[in-house]
Amino acid sequence: SRVRLTDAKVRDLRSKKATRNVRDAVLAGFGVRILPSGRKRYFVHSQHEGRRTWRIVGDPAAMTVAEAREKARGMLASILAGRPASDEETLFEAVAETAFRRHGGSWKESTLSVNRHYLRRQILPWFRGRQVAEITSQDVRDWFASMHATPVSADRSMPVLSAIMQVAEADGLRPEGSNPCRGIRRYRRRNRDRFLSAAEFGRLGKALRGTKPSLAVPIIRLLALTGCRSSEIRTLRWTDFRDGHVFLRDSKTGPRTVWLSSAAREVLDSLPRTSPWIFPSGRKDGPVTGTMLGRAWSRIRIEAGLKDVRLHDLRHAYASLAVTGGETVLTVGRLLGHGDPQTTLKYVHDSEAEAEAERAAVAMGAVLAERRT
Repeated sequence: SRVRLTDAKVRDLRSKKATRNVRDAVLAGFGVRILPSGRKRYFVHSQHEGRRTWRIVGDPAAMTVAEAREKARGMLASILAGRPASDEETLFEAVAETAFRRHGGSWKESTLSVNRHYLRRQILPWFRGRQVAEITSQDVRDWFASMHATPVSADRSMPVLSAIMQVAEADGLRPEGSNPCRGIRRYRRRNRDRFLSAAEFGRLGKALRGTKPSLAVPIIRLLALTGCRSSEIRTLRWTDFRDGHVFLRDSKTGPRTVWLSSAAREVLDSLPRTSPWIFPSGRKDGPVTGTMLGRAWSRIRIEAGLKDVRLHDLRHAYASLAVTGGETVLTVGRLLGHGDPQTTLKYVHDSEAEAEAERAAVAMGAVLAERRT
């Protein structure tokens, strides 16, 4: 839908969880974009000779709707005439917005949020105000070296910058094959996979049993009993749980079914059904947050004497127990939802997968289940 944009309407527009565009009813191709952070930008969008073009017009804080509309009219005319973009339109931050808009449909919402974080915190402070065509490999090497104290952030920011440069090439704003990120070696991160001993599992089970009741406890039990990712368990709905399995709508590798062991089913059966979410947030309509779970895990792992163990390490532990229990690598890959072996794994029968899940969780369930008196 389109609305007649006015200064008052633009001022009153509020941000939502996802980026949204409000299009003008007066000038086709003109509108305002509202980011989840609350930041706003006027934009133009046009399709000419089979190519879609999206460019930033300006900041509502610095220009009126009338001024932005007039500028947008000229920009749209330039696009239709095939004239090159102006210096303002080829600034790094303008191209970055174009790249995020273009990739927004293919990136998962969580990926989009993380990538925006790295753009805002690591990339824009260094490259904002630069012409995208003038950024060299040396510039990128200097930027990358400046983050030597935070190698994880550096490694995760590099693909975001590279994606922006790829869009610049595709739009003719840089020469073809000139991506300045190409060939720059990433930092080597130490392998952080942490595997737990039987004694450590015992301490974890004891800490869980002694923890004040909260949703974090059954979430952590399910992480250990299924090998799922934290976000996959946190965001489960009751409609995803049926016939001895849970259906993950938004898994990292796409929708998939997770077959549950009897211990995992007992955890779910013990929970009250007071919300569409299996683990509802007490403060708003939605699932518990990763922040809440992370804080709870910090307390529990200290109580268990496992200060260096991350929640994600429970996934590695599940895989390790499955392999040492005799399961094949292909089977474990299927249980964990790994993407590579899909062609082979699709021939594994569902009943066999359920039995495999049962066997893989036996050792874990023995140390995490409550002791009977």
